[in-house]
Amino acid sequence: MSTSDVVRDWSEADLGVDGRVLEVVRAPAGVLSAASVKVDPMDSAVVQLAADLVATMRVSPGCVGLAASQVGIGLHVFCVDVVGHPKARTTHGTFALCNARVVEASRKEKGREGCMSVPDLTGDVKRATRLTVVGQLPGSAEEVTVETDAFEARALQHEVDHCEGFLFLDRVAGAHAIFPRKTYL
Repeated sequence: MSTSDVVRDWSEADLGVDGRVLEVVRAPAGVLSAASVKVDPMDSAVVQLAADLVATMRVSPGCVGLAASQVGIGLHVFCVDVVGHPKARTTHGTFALCNARVVEASRKEKGREGCMSVPDLTGDVKRATRLTVVGQLPGSAEEVTVETDAFEARALQHEVDHCEGFLFLDRVAGAHAIFPRKTYL
């Protein structure tokens, strides 16, 4: 079984704990501009955090990913789920990753992004449309590789950026590429 299949087959039920809905912090909260600390994916607190991130993402309309820094916790953990999004091609379902890093990226395209931590703005960001990310599933010491494209690639880069202390606003070409949000979900 490829590691992408392992990610696709993962579910929050694998964590064995119920997630709690946490409050999302907004810019300019300091935790959003600080690099996150790498974690032990086997640590029970990390497993609980992953469950909490998924639960918080699920109750947040339009949310396709959430990093620990967005709930005020400076740890290198995030979750993603782009299933059903009209711009998604490849999808791996709902999954969480610890200590994720981009190992390959190609074919950059500009696309509009928003963020729960910057709720009043959207912006045009150039991101790779083909992506390979390596990380660990919470509750497992196994390293997994996620190969993806299109919207899931954009979502993964957005969440990895959060873990590295960047917001999408740090990636726009300039003020001309930032817009007021037109639709509140």
